[in-house]
Amino acid sequence: TKSQFLLALGVLVFVLFIVSISFKAIMVFFLLHFCNMREHSIGKRIIEGYLHQPYSWFLNRNSSDLGKNILSEVKAIIDNGVRPITTLISQSIVVVILIILLVAINFKIALISGFSIGIFYMILYKLVRMRLNETGKERFLANQFKFKYVLEAFGAIKEIKVANLEQSYIKNFSKFSEIYSKHQASAQIIGQLPRFMLEGIAFGGILLIILFLMIQNNNFSHVLPILALYAFAGYRLMPAMQQIYGSIIQLRFIGPSLDKIYNELKSLNESNYQNNEGLVNFQKSIDLNNINYSYPKSSRINLKNINISIKSNSTVGLVGSTGSGKTTTVDIILGLLDPKKGTLEVDGKIIDKNNKRAWQYSLGYVPQQIYLIDDTIAANIAFGVNKEDFNYTRIEEVAKIANINDFILNELPQKYQTYVGERGVRLSGGQRQRIGIARALYHNPKVLVFDEATSALDNLTEHEVMKTLYKLKKKITIIIVAHRLNTIRMCDQIFHLEKGQIKNKGLFEELKKKDNFFQTIKDIKD
Repeated sequence: TKSQFLLALGVLVFVLFIVSISFKAIMVFFLLHFCNMREHSIGKRIIEGYLHQPYSWFLNRNSSDLGKNILSEVKAIIDNGVRPITTLISQSIVVVILIILLVAINFKIALISGFSIGIFYMILYKLVRMRLNETGKERFLANQFKFKYVLEAFGAIKEIKVANLEQSYIKNFSKFSEIYSKHQASAQIIGQLPRFMLEGIAFGGILLIILFLMIQNNNFSHVLPILALYAFAGYRLMPAMQQIYGSIIQLRFIGPSLDKIYNELKSLNESNYQNNEGLVNFQKSIDLNNINYSYPKSSRINLKNINISIKSNSTVGLVGSTGSGKTTTVDIILGLLDPKKGTLEVDGKIIDKNNKRAWQYSLGYVPQQIYLIDDTIAANIAFGVNKEDFNYTRIEEVAKIANINDFILNELPQKYQTYVGERGVRLSGGQRQRIGIARALYHNPKVLVFDEATSALDNLTEHEVMKTLYKLKKKITIIIVAHRLNTIRMCDQIFHLEKGQIKNKGLFEELKKKDNFFQTIKDIKD
């Protein structure tokens, strides 16, 4: 019967409605999951690519730019690139199906309607695409400077406070933040405004369709079903076209960021290091044979024919004025730089890309500026180790060797669980250096490299730190780079570098007699 048919039809429509809603919900879930996981996977690929680059690569890169790419530009690409692409695909399918339906009902009206809307959006896109490309480039550069000034401001907060530079940094950040925000707003406005114009066109179009159909049929009752169909199609078609247009606008706007990240990923070299955790068997000597080195994009030769032999369990000092090549020599020993000519050998075995990582497992390094994370004393000594894997016995052992255990136990409220603040602001320079020594000793290195680690300390604090260091003499190999001669007075052998070459070598007392560089020393007695 009619009532049974209508009931069955109503149930069918309800089931289709539920299926439709469920399908939409499932699609939204998968699309959102896909987009957000791409933010994770692309960010991971970039940071993995960055960290696997050789040390020399970082010498010509700005850390704020690298951080911006990972933390900001990847998110921008997902929000304005990947999501719009998924929207573009899904809404294009909707538009195609609706147009096919309308063509099947009335070819003329479908052609006129589709052509009018398509031309409208095409003209708009032609008018704004070049502007979008330019604003996209400007947005990218503005974002780069935003990150730069933020990192500089908080990284040098003490200097900024002393020099009253707060307003200068606020002004610089504000300038680029305003450019960034204006361009973001421009792109969104360009993407949204046509919707309101199109609503006016669509309303007028529906009236024209009504008049056209009434003239053709002379009967409004015949027009009503077709009009309802076109109204429904317009209701679905207009948002779909608007989303397609908005997606294309977003893709055009994010183009410079997309190009940057794509080219960045293409340019990154994959790591050639063998990630084995074995150690190079160091028992006899480290030898630098005819080492020559020049930094990338530099015509100056930083090291020339360097020949150094370092015996196992000896203490060696490298001295010289600024720019003499001390740190470059140490960076080659550490495997951070590859010599342009010559070889680094350990017990007669050449260290190259195939065994460099294994050699680095044998090294402990104490830099001039100790980087302390905003975590506990224990976490800073066991730097890079998961908290559940901390060896607290070893942490206390190396703290005793570094002569900081008594300070931690007697003066810090929570002992090894005391937080040090960002970059160790709650500790003195000498305390930070001792934590750096303890950190370098945590993994039982065979070689400890001390790279100008006391140059920022006063004479008395430096003397105390060096007394701590010399306790390790004859137990492991120690390489000390220093400006001050007192720092290396007890070394077994000292190399004096000048303009990238070895000028003199010998014991401290020998060099004091024959090398003018050693005449300026002022002894500090125990």
